[in-house]
Amino acid sequence: MTDAAASGADVVRVRVGDVVRSGRAITLPDDVDPASVVEAIQSPDDADDTDSRIAVDASEPGPVHEHVGYVHPGMGLRTRTALARAARSRGMTAPDDEEVESIRERLTAIDVGEGDIADHRRAVAEVTTETERLREQVAAARGKLQAAREGGGDATAATAELESAVRQLSETETDSVAASQRLQRAREAARERRDRRERLRRLEDRAANLEREARAHLVGQLADRYREAVAAVPSAGNVADPFDADPVTAALAIARLAALSAPVVLACDRFGSAAAARRWLDAPVVRV
Repeated sequence: MTDAAASGADVVRVRVGDVVRSGRAITLPDDVDPASVVEAIQSPDDADDTDSRIAVDASEPGPVHEHVGYVHPGMGLRTRTALARAARSRGMTAPDDEEVESIRERLTAIDVGEGDIADHRRAVAEVTTETERLREQVAAARGKLQAAREGGGDATAATAELESAVRQLSETETDSVAASQRLQRAREAARERRDRRERLRRLEDRAANLEREARAHLVGQLADRYREAVAAVPSAGNVADPFDADPVTAALAIARLAALSAPVVLACDRFGSAAAARRWLDAPVVRV
């Protein structure tokens, strides 16, 4: 089905098997899975993840499309988040946007890194144990040498044994100093990582708080228009609080307010035709 008003970048082309439909208001057969159409819109290059029969050529969806790009019974919706993104799609901003952007840039620059001092602790413990063993060996070798000299016997073997034990002890003591230094550096690095993680946590908390404030600001900018849009949704019924509206009603109202160039996939019976939905939403529509 082709909408006569279709023009420009908003034109959508949907291929199902060998059949191609194009326009801004398209109706697909009942045997087409709407979720597959959504996947083809959101990930047109991931052919392995979509129904191979279906291909969609359309504008790239924006962030708000994640929330209102597929409207169907049983859907979930974070209404305020979606409404804030609709405001963003219309070019609206919040007072703290620059600070949030600055914080996000700082967050990406913080490299917490990875590290484990357990291996260094083990190495120090092992070399300390070996050092104590060799010290005992040196003491024993000295005792043998002294006994040989006092007994007037040949001290050559005892001397060689002592020299070997002293040499091994010296090497191990050097290794012990090096292992201790590595452990100290690892401890300092661990403290630095803890400090960076704490800075990261504080910045993330600050960014999250600012983003909540920004969302509230953006929602406030559209609150009145959103209330009117909810009241205008076909078959919405009497909704006392627009923020308590059912997800389908809320999603349609938000889609009406958002600037959408990618098509909205509709699998709900709120409109008599795809063309009627397109006119009401002022956005491309694929009805399944």
